[in-house]
Amino acid sequence: MSPRGPYGTAESPAAQREALRAGELPVAVYGLGKMGLPLASVYAERTGNVVGVDADPAVVDAVECGECHVTGEPGLPALVAEQVGAGRLRATTDGPAAAAAAAIHVAIVPTLVADGEPDLSILESVVADVGAGLSAGDLVVVESTVPPGTCREVLRPVLAETSGHGSFGLAFCPERTSSGRALRDVRGAHPKVVGGVDDESARAAAFVYDELTDGEVHVVSDATTAEAVKVFEGVYRDVNIALANEFATLADGLGISVREAIETANRIPFCDLHDPGPGVGGHCIPFYPYFLLSVAAGELPVTRTARERNESMPAWTVSWLTERLDRELEGADVLVLGLTYRAGVEETRASPGPEIVEILSERGATVFACDPLVDPADYGARPVAVDAVADGEFDAVLLVSAHAEFEGIEWSAMAPTTVLDGRDALEITGGHHRHVTLGGSAGERPQVVDPEGTTPPRTG
Repeated sequence: MSPRGPYGTAESPAAQREALRAGELPVAVYGLGKMGLPLASVYAERTGNVVGVDADPAVVDAVECGECHVTGEPGLPALVAEQVGAGRLRATTDGPAAAAAAAIHVAIVPTLVADGEPDLSILESVVADVGAGLSAGDLVVVESTVPPGTCREVLRPVLAETSGHGSFGLAFCPERTSSGRALRDVRGAHPKVVGGVDDESARAAAFVYDELTDGEVHVVSDATTAEAVKVFEGVYRDVNIALANEFATLADGLGISVREAIETANRIPFCDLHDPGPGVGGHCIPFYPYFLLSVAAGELPVTRTARERNESMPAWTVSWLTERLDRELEGADVLVLGLTYRAGVEETRASPGPEIVEILSERGATVFACDPLVDPADYGARPVAVDAVADGEFDAVLLVSAHAEFEGIEWSAMAPTTVLDGRDALEITGGHHRHVTLGGSAGERPQVVDPEGTTPPRTG
């Protein structure tokens, strides 16, 4: 018997809530990656009847054993073990079978960019599997970031064709989580945004997410608006960082610390400049501009120029380093600290670190790298352990990602070198090093106190 779905139901809201909490509306979550597994686990916690679907048998086997393959997410291993142990969370590689048993379907698989164009092939494949088992009354929710218009123009036709009917709900609810705090975010640190391809889809999705989150559920006009919300958020950050990076290039010419100027400017409420750095990485910000550019009728020069600025930063950073060496870059020994895109996060997708290693190597440097989360040898650098950094002799040390482990480096024991800090994160004590910060260090300054006697918060 097909499960009773939330779309187009005649049940009262109270009866729907009771059915969802009792596990009578089975949930299938497609994609058990860095954000999918936390989402599936919270769905299991709130509804008690979840199957997670993933194409990787190793991931499925791990989850079936109550193990968490996602690292760096506080509380997630315990939650996975608890939910699997209680029989509330299962995993499979069989998408169509999972779809046939579910009433609520949530897709949170990667959407990629290839040669500047969005690649939705993984999502479209998942949606085809969902359609193969889609029953009347089922609700499909997409959390994967997509170009605006994707649910309406691409996914709804696929679902209608593969299911053979149109009696289903389709909504978009953008994933708004950050690595290292996924459970907190899913449970309600940020408002949930939902939009449906029709009013009933929006109502059903809002009902489901109101049970999932402790926070606000914000219903927008339609699925396309919800899709645009997520893309706009990412493009805003990309453009803002590009502006900060452009400001950073002025530091030498103006003879100032751009970071100090930014931090001070941010003390006024209507300014929120981000920080400069050696590049923008991760699975979100570097790709979202292309989702917008792909559907734009015009050129979107601001979005495109910002992306070009941020993509140029690894090469600019190498040039910035080269200008500060006491010798030619060719033949120099350079140590890169941090290859992942963000401190404490095991993710190198679009990270500036590996690109900087590649550029340094192409320009004749001997490149060493230290990263506690990934193997530098996988990225063409000679590995150096954190506790061995002080024993090395380098012509330059470049910080790309400020892992907490780097705070323990004994700079006083290291041979004199030029230390280039791309994140304004290093405290160099002892030794006779030349320490230079990209954009200039914000430094230590007295707090600014307003007439009411309170200190404005630092942002950005």
